[in-house]
Amino acid sequence: MQDVSASPVPATSPALVGPVPPDRPWVWLAAGWLDLMALPHIGFLYGAAVVAAGWLLTGLLLSAGVAWAVLPATAGFFLVAPLIGAGLYEASRRREAGEPVSFLLCLGGFRRNGAQLALMGAALLLLHLFWVRIAGLLFAVFFGLGFSPAIEMLPMALLRSDQLLPFLIVGTGFGFALACVAFAMSVVAIPMIVDRDISVVEAIVTSFRVTLLNWRAMALWAGLIVVFTAMALVPFFLGLALVLPLVGHATWHAYRDLVR
Repeated sequence: MQDVSASPVPATSPALVGPVPPDRPWVWLAAGWLDLMALPHIGFLYGAAVVAAGWLLTGLLLSAGVAWAVLPATAGFFLVAPLIGAGLYEASRRREAGEPVSFLLCLGGFRRNGAQLALMGAALLLLHLFWVRIAGLLFAVFFGLGFSPAIEMLPMALLRSDQLLPFLIVGTGFGFALACVAFAMSVVAIPMIVDRDISVVEAIVTSFRVTLLNWRAMALWAGLIVVFTAMALVPFFLGLALVLPLVGHATWHAYRDLVR
């Protein structure tokens, strides 16, 4: 017998976007926490895999002698994290529907609407690469191409430079703008692609509609994600083992609440 849960639900009409109270993200977090506590073996294993990937990426950048790229690459995590959560969205969807839930079944979230999800991933990856390129260009503009102290001397060399403050201001401005675009285009788009048989364009348009209609709630939601993720990154990515599955499960409930 064919497993009907392996295919997304066909979209028979345009998605209806509804308003929610500005403080609604706290409800999504509470629902996400319940999912995480009900499926800890999935959430924490997922989070541990992301922590290991963060360690590997940092090690590769340091060994390649491009320590400056660690910070923009870490910041770029905010851009691609919604795609990483596809398996968590599938876990929440299965739990909500009363279907069997396992780690392997949840990985099916990446193939339920695989072609469109891949296109969404390509769009977010291009944003990430663009941000890394911009960060490298800004670093060269403010510090010069000859600025290459040893890795152990890099923090002090940056702190002593008169260009550090303007570099941080301009770099943060560019990063904030790109993060806003990535958030608006993906806040409900990826769980929607996992859940429904729709195109990536329809999902992105719906995501922008949701953001514009509920900009107060979306601003709080984005702020909570940034604060939680930033705190998780500080202890060498260890906090992501908890924050990533919590936010991932909560994102599914945000989608279910915002898109009728």
